[in-house]
Amino acid sequence: MVCDTVLCKTTQGITHITLNRPATGNSLNARMSQELITVLTRVRQGEDVKVVIISGAGDTFCVGDESPPVSGITEYNTTSPATVIAGLDCPVIAAINGNAFGSGLELALACDIRIASDKALLALPQINTGLMPCDGGTQRLPRLIGRTRAMEMILLGEPVSADEAYRIGLVNRVVSVEELSDVVNELALGITFSAPLALKFAKETIDQGMEMTLEQGLRLEADLYSLLQTTEDRTEGITAFKTKKRPEFKGK
Repeated sequence: MVCDTVLCKTTQGITHITLNRPATGNSLNARMSQELITVLTRVRQGEDVKVVIISGAGDTFCVGDESPPVSGITEYNTTSPATVIAGLDCPVIAAINGNAFGSGLELALACDIRIASDKALLALPQINTGLMPCDGGTQRLPRLIGRTRAMEMILLGEPVSADEAYRIGLVNRVVSVEELSDVVNELALGITFSAPLALKFAKETIDQGMEMTLEQGLRLEADLYSLLQTTEDRTEGITAFKTKKRPEFKGK
């Protein structure tokens, strides 16, 4: 399948995924959604990807659905773009280069780290058209910023600035448009030097632990920590530390 609404390139273990419908604000239509799922599925099945960066072509991240489904959604969609993003083992960074509205913001919410341009606005405005977020917005947003602010954003549907998004914990950093690419690439490159299994287990522990009691989360953390002690990467890490060399992790 040739994808032209979603561009994908992997360099040095970093996969850059670009939403490529700039004339429409990178709005999601059926084709783009399917192509995004296809690309993400390939990433999930690959072994050479350590970090994923998702951004939008032009000066917009994604302004939402081009045409929301008329029939509605009757059950949890396990193959939606945001769900596939959240299910990736490796870290995912959203480079929010411009406005992120509706399902566009829901894509960013499914990522692990969000870096926003200082010109970006972020919103879940579906309520203003008689709908509501349907790709994780009502669940992921409160977990990130708390119930009070999430209620305000969803029930009013009004956008927040990048600076406000940073203040409430919706994004990790705010940088200028000119700096965004360099900052995100530097962050991603730093992650690639870490052991893939350690990254996977740390991400899994955080994600699953949020749904557990503290005691259960601590037990999961201890179990996965112990499992890492048996890996080749752990041996490589010890050896590299003793020899004062950069470790060469293989994800084993």
